[in-house]
Amino acid sequence: MSSNKKQAVALSSVLASLFLTVTKLIVGLLTMSMGIISEAMHSALDLGAALLTYFSVRISDKPADLEHPYGHGKVESVSAFIETGLLFITSAWIIYEAVKRLIFKSVEVQATWYAFAVIIISIIVDISRSRALSKVAKETKSQALEADALHFSSDIYSSGVVLLGLVFVLLGQSGADAIAALAVAVFVIRAGYQLGKRTIDVLIDSAPAGITENIKEIVNGIDGIVSVERVRVRALGPTAFIDLVINLSRKLSLEKVKEIISALEAKVKEKIPGADLLVHTQPVQMDTETIIESIQILAARHNLAVHDIVADNLNGRQFISYDLEVLEHLTINEAHQVASHLEENIKKEIGGEVEINTHIEPLKAEAIFSSNLEPAETARLEKIIFGLVKKIPAILDAHNILIRKIDDQLFITVHCLVPGQTPLASTHQFSSQLEYSIKSRLPKVTRIVVHFEPK
Repeated sequence: MSSNKKQAVALSSVLASLFLTVTKLIVGLLTMSMGIISEAMHSALDLGAALLTYFSVRISDKPADLEHPYGHGKVESVSAFIETGLLFITSAWIIYEAVKRLIFKSVEVQATWYAFAVIIISIIVDISRSRALSKVAKETKSQALEADALHFSSDIYSSGVVLLGLVFVLLGQSGADAIAALAVAVFVIRAGYQLGKRTIDVLIDSAPAGITENIKEIVNGIDGIVSVERVRVRALGPTAFIDLVINLSRKLSLEKVKEIISALEAKVKEKIPGADLLVHTQPVQMDTETIIESIQILAARHNLAVHDIVADNLNGRQFISYDLEVLEHLTINEAHQVASHLEENIKKEIGGEVEINTHIEPLKAEAIFSSNLEPAETARLEKIIFGLVKKIPAILDAHNILIRKIDDQLFITVHCLVPGQTPLASTHQFSSQLEYSIKSRLPKVTRIVVHFEPK
């Protein structure tokens, strides 16, 4: 719909410019008015610009393709750039002819009624077209239509100057017409400068004024973003392509990072309609990051999992120990190499004198199959487990006991109730105590998972 509106208003400008050019040229030649002839040249320029605008908006609205991944929006800027060149060429001719008339030869100008009529009609048409073009240009953010609107709005002032020149000619001031033509040239040059500056800014990918600061303000308002590393913006027609690099805490999960980016994209598109945002994230180490968090992050960077991390200091020396999970099919030599590589990276990051002790555990990469025990055997084992639970007074109750057989070994899960205010460290201690008791009593148990719930 916006594309059809742009093309319709551009085509109407072509027809209006054609009418004004022909009318002014005929009247200018009949009256020998340099002011009207210069206006005819100005309108001829507008006709060429309007044609360029019409064809450029048709091309620029084509969607992006493999050869033009950013779309065809810069066609409008190229069109506006050509229009700028035409503006300055026209201005040079007007100035040359006006100065020649003022200094070297005198031409009798006839201030007839149709001379006044064509200028007044021109002003009315220019006002109408300028308003229509400006309205659609703002709605569609079309640079080509904005340039066309600028042409017509400058014509209003230049036509007014020519009208004033004709009045002075009517009063017997013959040089007023040439002076009016010079004033028209000044308006044309001013319009060309404004248009050319904006066009060149787009062609050399200058960021729109204030947009970088606006983006940084938006980014700083999003929770979870540490800072902005880089902002790059290129305007292309109604679209602002934004390349953004932000710093995030390296502790964040991928899901959290995605959530932050989604919030950022939504806010940018709300504040800058039509924005096309590409976000690149950089993980950074926070001052609040603990040694244990650093170890977890370094392990995750190598696709490894660590748990039961303990970091302590003794006599100014740092000691670190943890359990490291590696694939069970590795040999001890291969597993040790994996552990050593992780230890080296931890020492580099933490610095200073540090001693690391790694307990290597086998990790099953695939799901395994288990089987049920005979009901009588299950009942016997449950009775033993209930008895061991009762020996730990802090555990109020045990339920949901599940006993499975994997190969020749037993896998047990048990849910236990403790008071809700029990410290987590104490709960972990009770879990270790129960696991030890069960393994001591049932040697075939290979794994126990104790799940604690608050009463």
